[in-house]
Parts: sequence; C-alpha cells; structure tokens
Amino acid sequence: MASISLEHIKKTYEDGVTVIPDLNLEIRDREFLILVGPSGCGKSTTLRMIAGLEDISGGTLKIGDRVVNDLPPKDRDIAMVFQSYALYPHMTVYKNMAFGLQLRRVPKAEIDRKVRTAAQALELTAYLDRRPRALSGGQRQRPAGSGSGWRWVVLWCGIRRCSFWTSPCLTWTPSCVQKCAHALQSCTGNWVPPLCM
Repeated sequence: MASISLEHIKKTYEDGVTVIPDLNLEIRDREFLILVGPSGCGKSTTLRMIAGLEDISGGTLKIGDRVVNDLPPKDRDIAMVFQSYALYPHMTVYKNMAFGLQLRRVPKAEIDRKVRTAAQALELTAYLDRRPRALSGGQRQRPAGSGSGWRWVVLWCGIRRCSFWTSPCLTWTPSCVQKCAHALQSCTGNWVPPLCM
C-alpha cells in the first residue's frame, strides 16, 4: 500500500451544496483507518473521491508521491467493496470471481489459481459452478458465500495499494471477518489494510 494524502480537499455539487468544505487527512502506508460519522457527513464521498469515482472540487489528492486528482479510477490501483453485494446474475460464482482479474488481463492460469485459492479459503469451492440466484440469502450475505466476500478477496488478489470497504461487514460476525482476512492473506501473501466506514 502507498500513503494517501488529502490536502484541503473540497467537494461541492453542481447545485452549490458543499458536502466537504476542507478536508486534510494523511493515511500512512499500511495504516488501518475507519471513517465514522452520521449519515450524510461525507464518508462515502471521501472514499469515492480517493477511488476516483467522484470528482474533487478543490485541493490535492496524492497516492504515494503522485497527484491523482485527474487520474482515472482504473489507474489508481484501488478496490471498493460496497455494503450490498454486486454479482452479475448471468455469471457463475467462478466467473464473478475471475471477472476483475480478466479485465486487468491477468494470465488465465494465474486467474484460475487465485480464484481457486480464494474459493478454498472461503469454503466456496462447491459453489463455483452456481449462479448467484442458486445461493441462499445467507450464502450471499456471509463471507463464506457472499458477493462482497468473493469480490473482496478476488479484487485483493490483484490490488497492490489500497481497498475501501463501504459497510460491507455489517452482517458479518467477527469470525467471518477474520476468515476473509485470512483468505486475503493467503491469496495475496501479504496484508494490505483497508479503509473502512
């Protein structure tokens, strides 16, 4: 992971509403950070700006030593995991897990290894040929069978810098979170701390 620096970051929407007037934040390399605050205070907007999914109205955003204000999301090496799982219903579990790696043009053999490693760590091997609709609601919610868990681990397989979780763990037990952390570690060989809210 690289350090992330927000210097006088401002976000004003087209209607003139300023949601983030002046944010200064330094996130050191390998630091674990949780953003806490009431609904509407700008937590998700901040994460979206860092990830490049939301334009910055003012200030400077750096990842490492590089100013990334205008860098497209795909070039920032950041993953986001949302509270609601986002699985492609027409794809199998395997294909959902492999999709992000395919977009990054990871070799097929490496994709297969990473998907199977993550599936084994999360006890998903038996579900790899199923489509999301064939899973129970509980399987979709828990990391052992949830879209968030799959996407989280697979995104992490190829991400080197940072990941953001926007409340993906609300329904997870501590042991489920721990299982995902171990799966991540076995998949990547190291630990890259997430930013959570």
